[in-house]
Amino acid sequence: MLLEHGTALIVVVALAAGLSVALLAWLLSDALASVPAEDRSYKDAPPLGFRLVWYPIHWLSYFIEPLISARRLATIQAQLRQAGLDYTVTAPQMAASRILGGALVALLCWWGLGSFDGARAGEAGYSTTLYLQVMGLGALLGFFYPSFWLRDLMKARRSELLKTLPFYLDIITLCVEAGLNLQGALNQAVAKGPRGVLRTEIQRVLRDIRAGKARADAMRAMADRLNEPNVTHFITAVIQAERMGMNLGPVLRAQADQRRTERFARAEKLAMEAPVKMLFPLIAFIFPCTFIVLFFPIVMKFMHPGV
Repeated sequence: MLLEHGTALIVVVALAAGLSVALLAWLLSDALASVPAEDRSYKDAPPLGFRLVWYPIHWLSYFIEPLISARRLATIQAQLRQAGLDYTVTAPQMAASRILGGALVALLCWWGLGSFDGARAGEAGYSTTLYLQVMGLGALLGFFYPSFWLRDLMKARRSELLKTLPFYLDIITLCVEAGLNLQGALNQAVAKGPRGVLRTEIQRVLRDIRAGKARADAMRAMADRLNEPNVTHFITAVIQAERMGMNLGPVLRAQADQRRTERFARAEKLAMEAPVKMLFPLIAFIFPCTFIVLFFPIVMKFMHPGV
């Protein structure tokens, strides 16, 4: 009798668990079906890390977007513009990548620690506290890694921009002094200049102008996207010179000379900082190895004087 009741209870519990899983699956599928498809016909392909988990990022961004403040979204969007990703990912997708990255790295840490735990045959397993600590550290790393990656990308773009800006200004100055207008000079800079951030931004300015946008507004939009003082000063000087009817040649020549001087100053500053940055590797890694190589024979002679 007890066995029959026990079997019936197991069947009821199994049916309840199955129905619960089915209900959760139905709710999840219904929620995912409500997420609208994204039109990416005019957008660039996302980076590799985003492509690997793109659908979870897109689904999660749809649900967390109402929970993020407008100010925070504007800040993330400004960072994406500076990194050149404003037509690649949106601000909610960037926030979703942080949450998803934290969850994935935490699960990876749990799996890795469990693999080592299972290999310790005949010993007591790791404690739950250790699992939680390792998963917490992994979650923090995965959560903040997209921000670190975005910051490094912004720094790399800024460095490339400052390196190529004097060259582009020289091309634009020569074209204007040769008789071309500013738009023609920008076209020649795009045609003759090296590939990079500035070339892409100038092409975008030319597309905006061809689409009917005022040249001053298109250049101001470029300054807002790059958020670089050197570019802002150049665009402000050009717009003011055009508004006052001044000759653009001397203005552009002065801007080019100033940017080139600033570039040499930055190079000298980096060259002077190099010895200071080398002190820690020298003291921490190179000097100990050198002392070991030099003093090991002497110490061995003192330890074994008769040998």
